Amino acid sequence: MSLLLHTYGLVRPALFQMEAEQAHEFTLRWLDRVHQWAKPLISQDLLLPTELMGLKLKNPVGLAAGLDKNGAHIDALGSLGFGFVEVGTVTPLAQAGNPKPRLFRLPAKQCLINRFGFNNDGLERFISNVQKSQWRHTGGILGLNIGKNAATPIEQATDDYLTGLDGVYAHADYITVNISSPNTQNLRALQAENELVQLLGALNQRREQLQAQHQRYVPIAVKIAPDLEQSQIDSIAAAVQQCQIDGIIATNTTLSRDYVAGLTHAQEQGGLSGPAVHALSLKVIERLRSQLGNDFPIIGVGGINSGINAVEKIQAGANAIQLYTGLIYQGPLLIRDCVDAIRNLQR
Repeated sequence: MSLLLHTYGLVRPALFQMEAEQAHEFTLRWLDRVHQWAKPLISQDLLLPTELMGLKLKNPVGLAAGLDKNGAHIDALGSLGFGFVEVGTVTPLAQAGNPKPRLFRLPAKQCLINRFGFNNDGLERFISNVQKSQWRHTGGILGLNIGKNAATPIEQATDDYLTGLDGVYAHADYITVNISSPNTQNLRALQAENELVQLLGALNQRREQLQAQHQRYVPIAVKIAPDLEQSQIDSIAAAVQQCQIDGIIATNTTLSRDYVAGLTHAQEQGGLSGPAVHALSLKVIERLRSQLGNDFPIIGVGGINSGINAVEKIQAGANAIQLYTGLIYQGPLLIRDCVDAIRNLQR
């Protein structure tokens, strides 16, 4: 496995000759096959024990949601050395998402644009896949990310999130509420103060019932956008505290195109990820930390292409980080680079 990870730079040109979504699916299937016989990468030098939302992580470098929408590749992805893995976004009912093509590479800036639209096989299949995985049984921390169906009116969004919470609660180490994808119409409106308090309050109330039913407490985090004004960030900070939410993931993809202006595909609709998001997410993290104090858990995500970027997220106020687009361009050795850089920061 280690040899294969070190040769990603040789394989990447061939993958980049494939259509982007096809390459994505091919890589996940390949990882599934490889991890069945190869020794997992994680070893003592990738251990950097970290506590997050009351959970004990092997290291503070996680996989962001979106790479494995159906929770079908958890064990293979976990074997790369992540301290925690987040899968989804899952919606109550299966949906095809937006028409293809819906994933675009901008290699000159190491960015991606996607407009998937929460394509997934639905909650029942998702839970079945999660139950088949061994990641949690071997000490891995698993986050399950929930969203709303595109056909559900925004006024009824809470019903979809409650359905998702009910379904995943027994199978998650933590649950992420995704209200920040730009690819589901009106979804980001749920970040507004009144709407957010209503949604998160309902989820926390249901969580209390589920905690009693299952005799275990599962933390809830909310994932927010990078395209927020300070007043909006402050309102979100107040809402999560009021509603007893356990963490914030900052941030999702951006609608801004300043970083990639003029490049091929730059004007495609969807969320832009990669280095374009890094500075934006740092500002959000810094503002959240100033509003939430030193102890509130924040996961930094967006544009981490190196160990240096990972350290910048931690210095801005994040307790842990997540990777996605950086893996596409840098390969799985990025995980080690980030763990090593954070370890050096802590010395």
